[in-house]
Amino acid sequence: MSGPGKKYGDVIGLVPAAGQASRLSPLPCSKELIPVGFHSCDNSGRSFPKVAAHFLFERLRRAGISKAYVILRKGKWDIPAYFGDGSSLGMDIAYLIMGLPYGTPYTLDQAWPFIRNARVALGFPDIIFEPDNAFVPLLEHQEQTGADVVLGLFPSGQPDKMDMVETDVQGKVLRIVIKPKQTKLKYSWMIALWTPKFTAFMHHYLAQVVEQVKAAQADKKAMKRELYLGDVIQAGLASGLRVEAKRFSNGSCIDLGTPADLAQAIVDYGTSRL
Repeated sequence: MSGPGKKYGDVIGLVPAAGQASRLSPLPCSKELIPVGFHSCDNSGRSFPKVAAHFLFERLRRAGISKAYVILRKGKWDIPAYFGDGSSLGMDIAYLIMGLPYGTPYTLDQAWPFIRNARVALGFPDIIFEPDNAFVPLLEHQEQTGADVVLGLFPSGQPDKMDMVETDVQGKVLRIVIKPKQTKLKYSWMIALWTPKFTAFMHHYLAQVVEQVKAAQADKKAMKRELYLGDVIQAGLASGLRVEAKRFSNGSCIDLGTPADLAQAIVDYGTSRL
């Protein structure tokens, strides 16, 4: 792991790890712990398995972010057993248990009491992205512009599986389209940085949605699809929040959620340190 650069003491990493990995099941471990590559973690020169989530923690550290909360589903105890307090990664890691099962935003909101006054760097532990220092330009852009949210955009070849993002020429986000069947948009967001203003917006927005969900359940109405984080960001845009983007035109990302993509990641990263 490369050494971190500038330290951002007010930035906390947020890592949602509550998924069930249904597209890969059955698995012998949590998806986030599937070995993908190899790395050296001591002075012996030996190589050790590098699990999926390690890539995200490595990229947070590259940006000088040394604290993170991992939000788990009950039963995924192998993740804290493996990473512990994060000292092997040069980080301080704590764990929270998912509360409401309505989607990723609710998983992230579990950290509300602990992140409400901090900037947040969000990444997904089952997505490997390049460049590995991509959080750095997001941090720099937010500090320069004061944006409430900065999204990291990567070329997408699978728009029907992604949140596709439209921006203007200055990088201001105009809209987010959730998993469109057809679109001319070329970029999806894979990482994000946001301020306490967006954290507060999401917390209160989700509280309103919960009340709507309870009302629908009471009336036995058909429930809408799962709420995505892109939905919340889009709602923030509509309410006047400043959402901007950094585009990584030569970047890449791979989601380890399917057997084919996992196999490709192992091909790409499996022998990088042997």
